[in-house]
Amino acid sequence: MPKAKKDIYEQVADFVYETSIHSQTPRSGFWFLGSGEQSVAEHLFHTAMIAYALAKLVPEADEHKVMLMALFHDIGEGRTSDHNYVHQRYGRLAEMEAVKDISNSVPFGKEIFDLFEEEDKSETLEAKLVRDADQLEWIATLRAEEMKGNCKAKAWIDIAAKRLKTTPGKKLGKMLIKKHPDSWWFDAGDEWFVDRKKTDQKWKENRKDNQ
Repeated sequence: MPKAKKDIYEQVADFVYETSIHSQTPRSGFWFLGSGEQSVAEHLFHTAMIAYALAKLVPEADEHKVMLMALFHDIGEGRTSDHNYVHQRYGRLAEMEAVKDISNSVPFGKEIFDLFEEEDKSETLEAKLVRDADQLEWIATLRAEEMKGNCKAKAWIDIAAKRLKTTPGKKLGKMLIKKHPDSWWFDAGDEWFVDRKKTDQKWKENRKDNQ
């Protein structure tokens, strides 16, 4: 007896539960790196943020398409798990088949598959930016591990940097390698880290003067 076709809301409910598994799916490269950990969901979110920023540096790029493509570029790994470079060298990653099955399970699946396939072919500007964002996310993650003392991370960063293809991707890669991962929030020369009360008082006084 053939299975009854699922109601559209049942399909979407299954999609919601399936995409939640990415937060429990580990990125396996850290097993070989020897330190750090990250879920596929964390990687997808951070890659999407980087892809969005890259698209802003390229006016002709479709930033919304870039964001969606980045969010879906590893969606199949909830079914296949993440395969690092060693695993991919010896084992077949059936991610394309997994994404086809996902796309057939939801009414909006064609868009997901088209985005995944475009990124996989890496021919369009948007796909190249997402590919670079994927590597830049890895570089940023490796840089954090390097600063924690992992002596292998630097060699891995150098390899990832060679994979960058676009001009903005290469420029951002150089800056990520140059800057300390804490530079966005920590400055040892900032008086606030020494005496918060003193600097908070100055801030209050300046705010009062500007009112």
